[in-house]
Amino acid sequence: MARFRFRLQAVLDHREAVEQERQRAVAEVERERVRLEGVIRECHRRITVEKGEQRRGLLAGDLGAARRQASAGARYSTEAQRAAIELAGAYARLERARAALLEAAKARKAVELLRERHLEQWRAEESRRENAAADELSVMRAGRKEAV
Repeated sequence: MARFRFRLQAVLDHREAVEQERQRAVAEVERERVRLEGVIRECHRRITVEKGEQRRGLLAGDLGAARRQASAGARYSTEAQRAAIELAGAYARLERARAALLEAAKARKAVELLRERHLEQWRAEESRRENAAADELSVMRAGRKEAV
């Protein structure tokens, strides 16, 4: 039996590889986004802790400890702001990476649809050939019966 061979299989393979590459790029940016969100959460947690320590220092009358805690809180606040700026950039990169992935998926799907169309045409042609061969066998049998 004949086998279907898609002439553009190399193109389809390439487009699948490009799509996988785009998926990896999205995953990499997504990991960066999650990391930065974790940094921001940790900074906010530390700021809360430092404010609590600062409050305790002020209540105890230890101005030096309160000043150190305020300084540490400001440092964490600056770190959180820096991470927030990086996070905004990560969101922009993520949006671009997702758009590129969508385009790659569309390109792959277009070739897959073409492959499916070619496969259906091939199947129809194979069916037509098989029917023609069966008809020819029937005609040959009928001719033999008449000859006998």
